[in-house]
Amino acid sequence: MELDDTDREILEALQENARTPFSEIARRIDMSSATVHDRVNRMEEAGVIEGYHAKVDPKALDYGISAVVGLQVEQGQEQNTLGRLEDIPGVQEVHLTTGSWDVLMRVYAEDADRLRELMFENIAQMDGFARSQTMVILGTPYETEELPIDDEEI
Repeated sequence: MELDDTDREILEALQENARTPFSEIARRIDMSSATVHDRVNRMEEAGVIEGYHAKVDPKALDYGISAVVGLQVEQGQEQNTLGRLEDIPGVQEVHLTTGSWDVLMRVYAEDADRLRELMFENIAQMDGFARSQTMVILGTPYETEELPIDDEEI
């Protein structure tokens, strides 16, 4: 789908706050609410807009520790391993990568004991597991889900 400047303005507004009413977006870009609604529907159907989510503070759910895990998988076991990772509670993100690790994951746990359990009793016991490195996140000074919309922002 080819995005025009109006689509990009709508996306920018929705990234800032996905709960912004279409009427407010329409007012900002000098367009009718119905047109904004139609454009949003079109972008949803085309897969440009993948969903709307609430960002929840992990600490509010008693996840006191977060870590990035590099994982090496035995050759030929990648798909089997990936399918199992998504079923493990606490595994939040799974990324296929190049370099030293086949997979990078972001995991959450209540505390260090639960992180150890996650790593040693769940992940390290999987068929195809070769080795891993766990890096505990001490803080996150910057994080965003917003993508640059305009060419000038890139």
